[in-house]
Amino acid sequence: MPSVAIIYFSGSGHTHLMAEAIANGANQVSGTTVDLLRITGEQIVNGRWQDDAILEKLNQADAIIFGSPTYMGGVAAQFKAFVDAASSVWFQQGWKDKLAAGFTHSSSPSGDKQGTLLYMAINAAQHSMIWVNPGEMSSFLLGKDDGVNRLGSYMGVMGSSPLDMSGKPAEIDTGDKLTAERLGIRIAEMAQRFKH
Repeated sequence: MPSVAIIYFSGSGHTHLMAEAIANGANQVSGTTVDLLRITGEQIVNGRWQDDAILEKLNQADAIIFGSPTYMGGVAAQFKAFVDAASSVWFQQGWKDKLAAGFTHSSSPSGDKQGTLLYMAINAAQHSMIWVNPGEMSSFLLGKDDGVNRLGSYMGVMGSSPLDMSGKPAEIDTGDKLTAERLGIRIAEMAQRFKH
């Protein structure tokens, strides 16, 4: 059975909703196990991220999907703290040949989200992982109205929601949700192929 781990930080809830959509997609592939692993502030002690249980789940996974909101053109500090802590795994090349992918969210259509995805892909490359893109053409280019890959991202999945400081629960665009689900399906199917 292939296993997919989704490790992510979410500040206001949008990235969490994308992570859930990816998990829902991966769960559609028969026999796939999915771990939804959220990075929290409580895991950061004296500036260092620490959670051995999460690291062990990542070590056991066939595929790891990284997620972070885009803050100021890059990953959130909490996600970066996780990446720094995982350097102990990097030194042993413990994630070598695992599948990897990434997703991000910000309030503006661009928001320099590409920088966040490139950071994730570089991190995966340093771990000798195999980066998987979403594999979806933009619905805009195809003349469809389902919103799939509406932001035209081919490095990873991007989401965008209007900035809302009212405190109401986060919501994501239906096209972004569908794109995230399809990434989950793609990764789970590829992990299944790699297991054979």
